[in-house]
Amino acid sequence: MSMFKSRVALHWRILAGLVLGVVAGLLINTLWTSTTWDTLGVHDPKVFLGGGVAAEQSTSPGGTNEYADFTARSARFVRNANEFVGDLFMQGLKFIAVPIVLFSLAAGVASLNDTAKLGRIGGKTIVTYLITTAVAISIGLLAANVVKPGKYVPVETRDALEAQYEASATEKVTGANEQRARSTWDIALDIFPSNPFKSMSEGKTLQVVVVGLLVGMALTLMPTKESDPLVQWFQGMTNVVIKIVEVILIFAPIAVFALIVKVVADLGLEVLGSLVVYCLTVVGGLAVMMFLVYPMVVRVMTPIGYRRFFKAISPAQLLAFSSASSGATMPVTMECVEKRLGVSEDVTSFVIPVGATINMDGTALYQGVAAVFIAQMFNMDLTLAQQLTIVLTATLASIGTAAVPGVGIVMLVIVLESVKIPVEGIAVILGVDRLLDMCRTSCNVTGDCMVASIVGSSENELMSEAEVAAARAKPLDEHPPL
Repeated sequence: MSMFKSRVALHWRILAGLVLGVVAGLLINTLWTSTTWDTLGVHDPKVFLGGGVAAEQSTSPGGTNEYADFTARSARFVRNANEFVGDLFMQGLKFIAVPIVLFSLAAGVASLNDTAKLGRIGGKTIVTYLITTAVAISIGLLAANVVKPGKYVPVETRDALEAQYEASATEKVTGANEQRARSTWDIALDIFPSNPFKSMSEGKTLQVVVVGLLVGMALTLMPTKESDPLVQWFQGMTNVVIKIVEVILIFAPIAVFALIVKVVADLGLEVLGSLVVYCLTVVGGLAVMMFLVYPMVVRVMTPIGYRRFFKAISPAQLLAFSSASSGATMPVTMECVEKRLGVSEDVTSFVIPVGATINMDGTALYQGVAAVFIAQMFNMDLTLAQQLTIVLTATLASIGTAAVPGVGIVMLVIVLESVKIPVEGIAVILGVDRLLDMCRTSCNVTGDCMVASIVGSSENELMSEAEVAAARAKPLDEHPPL
């Protein structure tokens, strides 16, 4: 493992990978938009760079420009190679997401031996998540009403974007209709799995949380002589998964680079430029939540300072930004909260998995801005009652939203329809949704860490900075012996 050692902290290496990935992605996209690339006759970088029939036809032997043909094939190879590396890293994180939730939660609940404490932690967690979600959506609505980003999009630009992303928008509306067809009773019933092994294989986090809770509670009801070996086994498996996390983190900077290259190469600056005010409004609102609201609450309700909080959770934030999936980032978030922030394993193993499922502060804020943005584009003036409806609908819609990329746009359809805003407007924002999805996921993960800190402090299960330093000579065990 000595070859992987570095004196540079993990979060700085991840940040470097992110910046270099942006530069490389822009280079690939810029080559695409050059005159040389125009000779290939393909006008959508996502169609060409991603491969497929259209891409192969555009670079077939005997083309009109052999230099452009070679450049195009090379660019597509680089883009797809980076996509493979990024996807491989994500597969590794998904591989350990379910085991770490199941093992750590079962061991944590069993070691508590106190159902009253479990109920107390659960109540604090859920109430705090709901409050922060309502605050986030309110900030988003305020930002959109002040900036009025919808007024900056010309009608011809709006129509062009609608036409370009019409097919994708229709698909999202269909998905939202299927989601809305489920009754409240169906959603509540779905929390309790009929087949725990199916829930684990499909990565349904909330159902896996229920399985872990039930197993842990059952262990507390068994005689100690019978339960102790099982508790030790669950604890041992938790330690095994944590070591796997530490090994995977060694490759995080490379993976972040690869993930960002693919996104930026497909997006480019043209689409972003047409919606820059809208993007800045969303990012500004998210920045207020991440760098003002969260640390202020943490500072008031815990002994954790601003610098300690962000230094501890920065690897999880950067990985969440790159992956756009709080579910895939969850193992790293748990590692950061427990080992770097000093929250007990009992609290971490419950709060973080639940947060990855029901805490969608960034998504709710984005939905508020997007709803007002689309209304402004169609010259609709939303009343106070309609905006309060958006707050309620977005808060409820965020609960149970899958922690995977792109699902926020499906929930946005439900929010739009609740106040009669034209749903076809989502076609305008689909081009930049992936970028904003990365930003809002980073906000979601920051919120998870904030709530874990508050709950840990309220339960007197939060180590001081000195205790964390004493427990670990360095922030993360980035180079465990193999």
